[in-house]
Amino acid sequence: MTEKEIHNSYARIISSLDQGEMKNAFEMLQMFISGTKSYHYQGKLDELQETYQLMLRYYVEGMNDPMQEQIYANICAGAYELTDSIKHDSLHSFSSLQYYATRRNLSVQPTDLHTCIQQIQMAADVEDSSRYEESVDLMFDQIWSTAILSDNDVSDIRIALSSNYFPLSSKCQIVSALLLGLQVSFDREKIFLLFDAARIDDSEVSIRALIAICLVLYVYRRRTSYYPGIRQRLETLGESPDFQRIMTTIMMRFILSRETEKVSHKLQEEILPEMLKLTSQKKGFFIADLSELMDDEMNPEWKDFLSNSSLARKIEEYSELHEEGVDIMHSTFIHLKNFHFFRKLSNWFLPFSSNHTELSDKHGIDAATLEMVMQASSMCNSDMYSMYFSLFQLPESQRNAMLNQLSGQLGEMKEQQGAELKSKKSRAEIITGSYIQDLYRFYKLHPRHPEFDDIFNQSLEFHLLPILKPWFSDTETLFHIAELYLRKGYYEAALTVYNELITKDMTDCVLLQKRGYCKQMTGDINGALEDYLRSEMINPDSKWVIRKIAGCYRTLKQSAKSLEYYLHLDKLSPDNTSILINIGHCYLELKQHDEALKYYFKADYLSPNNQKAWRAIAWCSFLTGKYGQAQNYYAKIIENQPYTHDYLNAGHTAYALRDIKKALEYYAEAILCESGDFDKFADLFTRDIPELTVAGIHPTEISLILDWLRYQKN
Repeated sequence: MTEKEIHNSYARIISSLDQGEMKNAFEMLQMFISGTKSYHYQGKLDELQETYQLMLRYYVEGMNDPMQEQIYANICAGAYELTDSIKHDSLHSFSSLQYYATRRNLSVQPTDLHTCIQQIQMAADVEDSSRYEESVDLMFDQIWSTAILSDNDVSDIRIALSSNYFPLSSKCQIVSALLLGLQVSFDREKIFLLFDAARIDDSEVSIRALIAICLVLYVYRRRTSYYPGIRQRLETLGESPDFQRIMTTIMMRFILSRETEKVSHKLQEEILPEMLKLTSQKKGFFIADLSELMDDEMNPEWKDFLSNSSLARKIEEYSELHEEGVDIMHSTFIHLKNFHFFRKLSNWFLPFSSNHTELSDKHGIDAATLEMVMQASSMCNSDMYSMYFSLFQLPESQRNAMLNQLSGQLGEMKEQQGAELKSKKSRAEIITGSYIQDLYRFYKLHPRHPEFDDIFNQSLEFHLLPILKPWFSDTETLFHIAELYLRKGYYEAALTVYNELITKDMTDCVLLQKRGYCKQMTGDINGALEDYLRSEMINPDSKWVIRKIAGCYRTLKQSAKSLEYYLHLDKLSPDNTSILINIGHCYLELKQHDEALKYYFKADYLSPNNQKAWRAIAWCSFLTGKYGQAQNYYAKIIENQPYTHDYLNAGHTAYALRDIKKALEYYAEAILCESGDFDKFADLFTRDIPELTVAGIHPTEISLILDWLRYQKN
């Protein structure tokens, strides 16, 4: 079998196992063994099938077997593990993936994991940095690329994790290596080692381990139920008083990680281009680094120059996102991950240390100063290394100038920004955010990132996992999760949580409103209306709910009901032009044109420059044959940033007045508004044929006009 065929066969078997289709899975496993010539696994497959068929026979014959559930779990777990083993053994000798290339390379290395861990300890004791770093890198690769750890390997790692003398940085790397290895190959013992790491009395290690546990439980959410020991270890871990709080923090941070690409796009497409414009307008206006953008207090120079500008508002929003925990630095470092340092897989997860051999003073850069800058600016570890290496790429004069600037600003940054961030964020939040950002950089920017299953392409809704649900089931935690989803526009995810919250309290009108809003935003207008009506029964004075009910009825083409609610809203908020225009729309849809015009004119009177009112008056006037009045309003509209429909309807009005040349001019402008797409224009035009016919225009004339326009576009 080719490498692609092996991966495809593996995926099909895992899919069948996930769906509980054991017979199909066994048949495909038989073909998998034959296709890969892995006949030494035939005995294991036969054993699994015989046990399964025997269990089925007992079940069908009605025999009460108290061990049936455990036997079934063992069969399923064995089938998963057999499938994994066949895949890894088949790919080991020829796959070009980094995982298998690393395995082949290590298979000829004389140093085993036990020796490697010993070398780390010895190198740390004598402060031999080069040997220490080399041994940590080797340990990382060995743990990551070993599909199933041996009993001796498990014992060695467990001893290292529990030792008070084994370096914390190395413990962090063990956690990352376990996580990366588990993504490729399920290994119960690796998961148990993560539980061991999560109990370590150091937040850097334990929080990384908790993040890894969440990810592994999510990736293998179909398998974990077959290993009762995993749930038992989790329940033991959950007895810690801080466990639920940290798990909630992890959940929130992963939700915020979804914002990274949106923020990066906004920075690159909106904020930076506007800054460049301003730079060209004002001599000396220069953004030295992004740390200034992250202050709550904007640069006074900017304030004078940017007052009342859209850029000022965007920068303020950008600062708020940073304070909230959104990863705003990703786009800054996208192109700074090509240094030799990042060729080593383990370095993507390495905690920053000014003692690293590649951060020596021989380049004239004070790494300790940079480490303090990182603490003040909340950079993740990966970005801090990038910052160092990018500084070294600068000409010496520029590098020295920037280092002097950093040194001069360091005290103020630490005192103002660092202290402020730390006062608002717990240590657990800072560590969680930093590690998730390190993971994000790896899965998005590693040169061979397509080879790794990107965890950030998954929804990562940990609160929905049955095994984790006990720690996400209280009302307060669910509420915070739902609010974050809602605020960030993830309406389907928010809807799931609001459904659960409402089952706990059916009379909370605010929850009903928010669920209704989520339904509305996901296209379930009937469901939204139902929730809004229930909310109205509890709180009949909510103007917002009344407006939403009116809008839903109008969307559902129930104009009479919509009108009823808009009229009620008009009494609660008199002289509101938006409400008046919507009342007019309802009357228009009910063919009560005179009533519609009455409300449109009132809106125009209250808000003389309201183009929505102008458009409504113009179109309603056209429909009622008041073409002169329609013409006057369309003339006003076209002088004020008109849209395609404005030109189209102005053309219809001119056509009804038999001013064919003027109509053609307007139609030509409408086509230009659609970037010259005549077919799109023709589609819009055709929809209005019934109204044109009422206006006295014969269908033959319409064909002539369209043909004339077709000739003109050529």
